Amino acid sequence: MISSASPSAPASLTERRKAATRMEIARAAAGLFVSRGLKATRAEDIAQAAGVAPRTFYRYFATKEEAVAPLYAAGAQRWAEAVREAPAELPVPDALDHAVRHTFVSSHGVSAASWEWVRTLIRLAGTSPALGKVWAEVCHTSETTLTEVLAERTECTKRTERTERTERTEWVGRATATAQPTTAAAPPRTPAPAPTSIPTPDNVASPHQRFTAAVASAAVRVAVESWAASNTPPTGPEGPAELALRNLRALRGFVWEEEPTERKS
Repeated sequence: MISSASPSAPASLTERRKAATRMEIARAAAGLFVSRGLKATRAEDIAQAAGVAPRTFYRYFATKEEAVAPLYAAGAQRWAEAVREAPAELPVPDALDHAVRHTFVSSHGVSAASWEWVRTLIRLAGTSPALGKVWAEVCHTSETTLTEVLAERTECTKRTERTERTERTEWVGRATATAQPTTAAAPPRTPAPAPTSIPTPDNVASPHQRFTAAVASAAVRVAVESWAASNTPPTGPEGPAELALRNLRALRGFVWEEEPTERKS
């Protein structure tokens, strides 16, 4: 957890360089936090270890604790994006399972060595309120992304259902017209306008989708934090992947798909 239907635009060379610099600083900060301890590490030490000037460090991060945010965010966002990339036909609980298996299992996502870094960084977050705040903010951002993903998947399903209904109606209409004598040529139909990316009420997250994202995010976050607090290896029945899948299975009775609102009399 220390990383969607609509692809994002490719990052520019400048953006990629900035992201690379941020990650270099983050790795340097994490290494110093582990070897020296959080209190003994200064922002200037991190800058020196990363090979950048102190002013460059402060251009990217306001505090030394914030410097590890990219490492926290990489896995958290990767899982949310994996839900986005799950096959469209999968229901929500299966899409969540799919995302865990494709980001938490070493053969697909994070390596065993990387998981040990995850464990160390999450443990550090539990010892420092400032670092804990960074972790909490990253988790909240990931939850927001998941909320958007669930709204997109719901809207995609609705669009597919509308298209299928329209096609069935048109097929019945053509079959009926063929079976009856033609008295006059039907006027040509105006083609439907192409869909746009302008937000509509259909693709704005509903309260239920927000709640669903919060529940799913908590299930995965607690799994990772519980594993980090232990000394068990990252693979096996007590690893983060299995704990996350176990938590999600415990929610199988949860109403993942939003039920239609009943009409009020």
